[in-house]
Amino acid sequence: MDLSKVKMVVTDMDGTLLNSNHEVSARFFELFEKMKQQGIIFVAASGRQYHSIVDKLLPIKNDIIVIAENGGFAVQNETELLATPLPNDSKNVVLDVLDSIENIHPVLCGKHSAYIKSDSKEFEAKLREYYTDYKVVDDLKDFDGEILKIAIYHFESSEKYIYPSVAHLEKTLKVKVSGENWVDISSPNAHKGYALQKVQERFNVTPSETMVFGDYNNDLEMLALADFSFAMENAHPNVKKVANYLTDSNDNYGVENILQSMLTSKDTI
Repeated sequence: MDLSKVKMVVTDMDGTLLNSNHEVSARFFELFEKMKQQGIIFVAASGRQYHSIVDKLLPIKNDIIVIAENGGFAVQNETELLATPLPNDSKNVVLDVLDSIENIHPVLCGKHSAYIKSDSKEFEAKLREYYTDYKVVDDLKDFDGEILKIAIYHFESSEKYIYPSVAHLEKTLKVKVSGENWVDISSPNAHKGYALQKVQERFNVTPSETMVFGDYNNDLEMLALADFSFAMENAHPNVKKVANYLTDSNDNYGVENILQSMLTSKDTI
């Protein structure tokens, strides 16, 4: 494994770069400065809202590319690179399906704000970790602004209690179990793989020069675009099947350990 070839590093956030307390390590920021000196492009790719990702990476926000909302939105230094909204005629079709599912919490995700119904203070407390900018509306079906995706939260299991009821929507939309508690529904091209491919093309970086880290099903498409694809030790079984390599868990510096190895390999050239 010749990591000296890497020109672009892409990492998911929750369960990957972030530890279980949703924190980025000081060690990562130290490694980032070394990557920056080497001219390595860094991409943070997450199902999170753009502002939430930037808040986690505030010291380096002007030096990175952000792929937010599972690939629906990509930004570099406040310049929009890509936006793939949910088709206007799909929003209420999805919300009608969600009406039949109990104990769920839908979120309409725009570029700069999310929209929810205020029916659970407990859910709002959870939402604030992933969506720092959100508004409460009376009826999601009446909202007529542009949205990038619909995220749905279940306190116990998204894969068990949400996905079976929305799987049929995969015929026309992208449906992703994006975390233990989340399912995301978006345009067919609104996924991390599509966004990463556009970023690779923009910067003339090939899969053989790309390193990707992920832990959940919404990372599968972008892992396929990197020769140096790493599943976290804590990753979903589907991710471990697709990734070419395995690293330590998010609580044991799985991303940082590989980045250190990459930087060491470049120093020996």
